[in-house]
Amino acid sequence: MTLNELDFYFNSFLKKENFPADPSRNGIQITNADPDGKKITKVAFAVDACLATVEKAAALGAQLLFVHHGLFWGSCDTVTGNHYMRIASFIKHDIALYASHIPLDANPEVGNNYGLAKRIGLDNLKPFGEWRGMSIGVRGLLHTPVTLTELAQKSLPEDGGPFHLFPFGKNYIHSVAIITGGAGEDAVQAAAAGVDAYITGEVGHEDYHPIEEYRMNVIAGGHYQTETIGVNLVKNKLEREKGLETVFIDIPTGL
Repeated sequence: MTLNELDFYFNSFLKKENFPADPSRNGIQITNADPDGKKITKVAFAVDACLATVEKAAALGAQLLFVHHGLFWGSCDTVTGNHYMRIASFIKHDIALYASHIPLDANPEVGNNYGLAKRIGLDNLKPFGEWRGMSIGVRGLLHTPVTLTELAQKSLPEDGGPFHLFPFGKNYIHSVAIITGGAGEDAVQAAAAGVDAYITGEVGHEDYHPIEEYRMNVIAGGHYQTETIGVNLVKNKLEREKGLETVFIDIPTGL
């Protein structure tokens, strides 16, 4: 497939046009030398576009890097310093860059939030969480109530971590809301929704007291770790539906 064909394919289910308030420049952020003619046979997937991921993608023979966190947000930065080094590496290796931020968070098929909901076995899924007028998260119900520790074990891979538990709510959890990544402040939205627990990626210092005061159970599963889900679901979908070779580049930040 060419880059432009892949752009059309990804957007057929990610629908970037439905998320106009997202500061990410979703879609193709860096083209290759021939987006209508060059055949892409291998696609790398990663959470972050950084020098390490593009260099690894080049070493693995990929012609496209698909990420959750791209290089361009809002107004464009000057191409200097490490921003220059990253872009220069894409151009040097003729690797294209595709980014999907909120469209990937919110997608009910391959999104970070719905993917995590399916991992822990939530049913009766409903949209949850508003950000800049966009619905990005999900909420649902567990068949069997679990403790906060048991929910954390379901949420994260066996060797997962770091994560922090805020056990301020009910002893047994039946209803859960999820917004992956950096959404600790949205524990307040989870409290207002009346759920028993809230799962996100990272929680800031300023979020602690509202979580405690609203008597919420919260799991901070790590910004990086909770956002490996969506890119891997897209990876598997592409490989299954289009037969392209894919690879996931794992560069955890520990955060």
